[in-house]
Amino acid sequence: MPQQPQRSRTVPPPPRVPPRVLTVAGSDSGGGAGIQADLKTMLAFGVHGMSVLTAVTAQNSLGVQGVWDLPVEAVRAQYRSVVDDIGVQAVKTGMLSSAELVAAVAELLAETGAPAVVDPVGVSKHGDPLLAASALDNVRTRLLPAATVATPNLDEVAQLTGVRVEGEADMRRAADAVLELGPRWVVVKGGHLPGGSDAVDLLSDGDEEHWLRAPRHENRHTHGTGCTLASAIAAGLGAGQDVVTAVHAAKTYVTGAVANGFPLGGGIGPVDHAWRLR
Repeated sequence: MPQQPQRSRTVPPPPRVPPRVLTVAGSDSGGGAGIQADLKTMLAFGVHGMSVLTAVTAQNSLGVQGVWDLPVEAVRAQYRSVVDDIGVQAVKTGMLSSAELVAAVAELLAETGAPAVVDPVGVSKHGDPLLAASALDNVRTRLLPAATVATPNLDEVAQLTGVRVEGEADMRRAADAVLELGPRWVVVKGGHLPGGSDAVDLLSDGDEEHWLRAPRHENRHTHGTGCTLASAIAAGLGAGQDVVTAVHAAKTYVTGAVANGFPLGGGIGPVDHAWRLR
C-alpha cells in the first residue's frame, strides 16, 4: 500500500513576552489611584504589570478613611518573589508611608539595577497625608538617589526641598533643588499652578530640559493623575525607551486620561485609563 504523503505542520512561533514593569505602592479601594491605577496604565501601554503592595487604604471619591501599612518583611518578600523569578525591566514606586518602608524599598531598588520611577507621594488628591513626617529624610537621602526619574508635584517639591513654586519662573529652581537630592532626572509637575491655558511640566537632568505643555482641561475628576504619569513613564522605560521619549508619551496619555475623567461617588472621580479604547 503506497504511503500517504505527510502533511507539513506549521510550528507556531513562541509567545512574545511583553516587558515586565513592577509597581511598589499602596492599594486604592476606589480603583482610581495607587496599585489599581498603575496596573491599568501598564496594560494600556502593553507591558506586563506586577505589584508589591505596601499599604491598604479605605478610600473613595471623598477621601481616605483609613490606612494600614504592611510589614516591611511582607513588602520585601513580595518584591524578591517577583524580581528573583520573573525579573523586571522597570520599577515604579508610589505610596511608602513609613521611614522603614522607604529605607527597605530604596535598598531593593539599588540591588535591582532596573530603571526606577519614584513618585514621592506625600498627600492624596483630597489632602489626606500619606507620608509620615519621619519618612521625609529617608525619601531625600535614600529613595531619591535611587531614582532614574522623580515625579514630584508642587506640594511635594515644597515638602522635600522647601522651594515653593508660584509660577513657571520658579519651576527651574524647583527642578534643580530636587536634582540635588540625587535622581538622574526630575519631572516637576505644574498641574497645580493657578491660571494659564496649559498644564505645564518641566523635565530636567540639570543640563537638558524639556517643557511639556498640554491644554488644561477643566475637569475636576483627576484622581490618580500622579500615579498614572509615573506608571506610564515606567512602562516606557521598561519597553526600552529613553527618558525623554517615555516622559513625552506619558504626558500625552495622561492628558487624554484627564480630559476623559468621569464622576464616581459624591466627590472627585478618576481619570480614564482606558480612554484610548473608548
